[in-house]
Amino acid sequence: MGVPAARFAWLLSLPLLLGSLPAQAASALSAWRLSREGVLELRTSPGVRLQAFYEEGSGATGPRVWVDLPGAPQRSRSVPVGGLVREVRIGRPDSGTTRLVLEFRPGTRLDPRQLRLVGTARDRWRLTLTGLPLSGFTRNVGEGDMDAPTSSWSATRPTFSGSGRATSGRPLSPDGLPVVPRGRFRVVIDPGHGGPDPGAVGIGGLREADVVLDVSLQVAQLLQARGVQVLMTRTSDVDVDLPPRVSLANSSNAAVFVSIHANALSMARPDVNGVETFYFQSGSSQRLAQAIQSRIMAISSGTPDRGARPGRFFVIRRTVMPAALAEMGFVTGRIDAPRLADPNFRRRMAVAITAGILDYLQGDS
Repeated sequence: MGVPAARFAWLLSLPLLLGSLPAQAASALSAWRLSREGVLELRTSPGVRLQAFYEEGSGATGPRVWVDLPGAPQRSRSVPVGGLVREVRIGRPDSGTTRLVLEFRPGTRLDPRQLRLVGTARDRWRLTLTGLPLSGFTRNVGEGDMDAPTSSWSATRPTFSGSGRATSGRPLSPDGLPVVPRGRFRVVIDPGHGGPDPGAVGIGGLREADVVLDVSLQVAQLLQARGVQVLMTRTSDVDVDLPPRVSLANSSNAAVFVSIHANALSMARPDVNGVETFYFQSGSSQRLAQAIQSRIMAISSGTPDRGARPGRFFVIRRTVMPAALAEMGFVTGRIDAPRLADPNFRRRMAVAITAGILDYLQGDS
């Protein structure tokens, strides 16, 4: 199932096309959080409709992003942030509206075409500030209880536009990642290729083996920080054959196996881009692949969603636990290659894959 999503518009053009959640009469902002990962999260009354806008800065004024919700706040206030975001302001532009404004530092460059406000539940919304370095976000700030239980879905779920799926609303950690019981799960992360096998080689000499190792090591760190034990099939640029990777996984008593790759076609076809995640058997492996695919697409605006798909790759066909193989994009693609070469985007990719794994584990806990 998709999530409601809408792209930002420049000031003086039309506001966002609203998400497909049903409107309700009133909704003040219940809680918000801006994380060190550059993700803005909102909790609202169930089913509220939002509008979001972007205004480009000039001179001494930085760009602004703001979200309007029905229902006026009890008071206006300003919360200093630091880094690229100077402050978050909560105000009342009129008697029936709450406005949350992200005020950026002068010189900050944002591409509004990459900004999407995504509904993840009937009372939860998320905006990832794509294109900004993670070093520009120095701390978590927010107000209210973002970790409160989410509002239940109505008996008839709406059909959402956009890609991905709605999250279940289970508990989130302070940085927005799903929470699972510490010490319960073991996960095998498999960075593809390595050593004399670079995998695909793309634009600017971008090597698949390097990209996937970087992302995989970050995924391992993020999972371990949340109490998940992680085994890796390789932790450096070495060659590991496919059967040993499977053997390690099958002897580990792991809950899931995730192989991380990047795709390629031809240097003559930079028009081919996209993200896809493979599984061998339907059921648990399919749910794992769908969870990862959904999370990756949420941070990969503009590239095609090639979906969670059946595949017969050796490492997912021979493993005995739920298994998925994620292709993060094309190193030969004009959209995907610059992103995969960007350390900041790789960090976001690692967070997305981690979140997909934790989404799946939450459903198994």
